[in-house]
Amino acid sequence: MSKICDLAEAVALIGDRQAVAVSGVIGWVVPDVVLRALGERHRRTGGPHDLTFYFPCATGDATGIPGADHVARPGLMRRVIAGSYVNPRHPTTGQRPALMRLILADAVQAYNWPIGAAMHWLREVARRSPGYLTEVGLGTFNDPRHGGGRLNAATVHDLVEVVDFRGSEYLFYPTWPLDVGVIRAAAADEHGNLSFDDLPLTTAALAVALAVKACGGTVIAQVARTVPRRSRPAHQVRIPGVLVDRVVVAPDEPVGSSVRADPGYLRAVPGAYDGLPRLPAGPEKVIARRVAREVRPGETAIFGFGASADVALAMAEDGLLAGDRLDDFVFTTEHGPFGGVVMPGWQFSANYGPEALLDGPSQFDFIDGGGCTFAALSFAQFDAAGSVNVSRFADANPGTGGFADIAHHARRLVFAGTLTTQGLKVSADRGELRIISDGAVQKFVPAADHVTYRVADGIRRGQRATVVTERAVFDVTAGGLVLTEVAPGVDVRGEVLGRIGFPVRVAPNVSMMDATLFRP
Repeated sequence: MSKICDLAEAVALIGDRQAVAVSGVIGWVVPDVVLRALGERHRRTGGPHDLTFYFPCATGDATGIPGADHVARPGLMRRVIAGSYVNPRHPTTGQRPALMRLILADAVQAYNWPIGAAMHWLREVARRSPGYLTEVGLGTFNDPRHGGGRLNAATVHDLVEVVDFRGSEYLFYPTWPLDVGVIRAAAADEHGNLSFDDLPLTTAALAVALAVKACGGTVIAQVARTVPRRSRPAHQVRIPGVLVDRVVVAPDEPVGSSVRADPGYLRAVPGAYDGLPRLPAGPEKVIARRVAREVRPGETAIFGFGASADVALAMAEDGLLAGDRLDDFVFTTEHGPFGGVVMPGWQFSANYGPEALLDGPSQFDFIDGGGCTFAALSFAQFDAAGSVNVSRFADANPGTGGFADIAHHARRLVFAGTLTTQGLKVSADRGELRIISDGAVQKFVPAADHVTYRVADGIRRGQRATVVTERAVFDVTAGGLVLTEVAPGVDVRGEVLGRIGFPVRVAPNVSMMDATLFRP
C-alpha cells in the first residue's frame, strides 16, 4: 500500500494530548506545509488540543517560513521543549514570533534545552534508555538548581535532574514517549524511503523517526517529489521506509530562508564564492576581521549564530580564502556541514560550498568529543564572574542553542560582540574607530541575567578564551578580564573601561588593534 497521502489525512493522525517531535533548523528543511495544515485544522475544528511539541532546534524563521508559529496557538500547544527559539521582531509588523508571544504571556509551558542535549536525547528515546547524562550545563540556567531551562512562570516542573554518578555530578534528561514525528526530506517512493538529494542539511530527521517508531508512534514526512521504488542507490536513502508512515508531497517549497534552489549549498561549484555577500561597514565587520586573526589553518573551526558567523565572509572579502587557500581551513557549524564558507543571518547553519555533512546527533558527537578545537561564538552579556549569557536578555529568549556544548568542549574560545548595544553608531575609517553614539545598554555587567556558560570554569580546565569587541580585545583569565588591545582613536578610560560594569585589569603593554581592521 502506498504511504503517499494528502495533508488532511496526514494531520488527522495527530490526536489530543500527544507529543509531537519536529525537525528543522531555522528556515532550513522545515516541514512547513504539514505544520501549517495542523494549525489550520485546529483553527477550523478546535482539535487536536493540549499537544507537547519537541523541537531539537528552532523550526522556522517566523517570517517567510513560519514553522513553529503555525502551531503556536492557545489550546493546540500545551508545552514546548526546544533547543533554541526564533526571537527577532518581524521587520514589517514589529511583533515577536507567535511562539515567543505565547511564552511571554505565560500561555504555554516552555523549556529550553541545549541543542546537543536535545539531539542526543532523541537517541536515548530511540534505544529505550532511561535518559541522557551529560556534564554540559552544570551551574547554568539549564541546571534545575538555577532554573532548569524554564522560560516563564507557567513552567513550574523540572524535566532535568542533577544526579551523582560515580562521584561526579551530571545533568540527567529522563526520556518519555513521543507519539508523532514530523520531518522533511527531498524525495520519497511509495514505500516511504526518503532521500535528501537537494537539501543542504538532514539535521534531526533520522533521529526523530527512530525515536518516534521506538515508541510505536507515527512519522509523517513532507517531500518535494516522489520517485519510483528502487530507483535510487541504497546509500542515497538516508531514512528507510520502515520508519515512515505517511508521506505528503509539497512541491516548490523553499529549502531555506530566501533559498529555493542553490547548488552552492550542496557542494563546491565553479565560481561559488564569487557572489558571496560583502559585510556592510560597521562594528560587526571590525569584529569579524579581528576574530579572523584567531583562526588557524588546519584547525577545525566552528562558528556560532550571530556576530561570530560573519568571520568567514570577512576572510573571503579580505582575500584570505582566495584561490586554493580555503582548502587550508575547515569551517563548520553545529548543524553538520564541513568545508566551504559559514553564512550569516538566516542562511546560517548550512555552509556555502561544503564538502561533507553529518546529521545533528552525529555532529554533537563530534563537538562533545572535542573535534572542534577552535570556536568563535557571539555573546549578549559577559559578567564579573566570567559567565556568558546568550540565552535570555531583556525580552529576548533565543535559548542556549549549540552554544553550551561548543563552549564546553573547545580548546580555544573567542567571544565576539559589540561592547554596548541599542543605538551604537561608529565610524571605522582612516585606520581608526570613532564612537559617534554609544549604545544605551551595557553588555559587560556585574551579573548576567542568565548564565549560559561559565567561562571561568573552562579556564580552570585549561581552556583559553578571548573576548573581541569593535573597540577592545580582552583575555579571560582565572582572575577576570584583562584588556590587551584597544582600537586607535578610542578613549580607553571613557569609552572602554567606563562602559564596563565591573573592574577590568589592564595589561602592562596594551597594544593597538591593527589599523587595517578599520578600513572601509
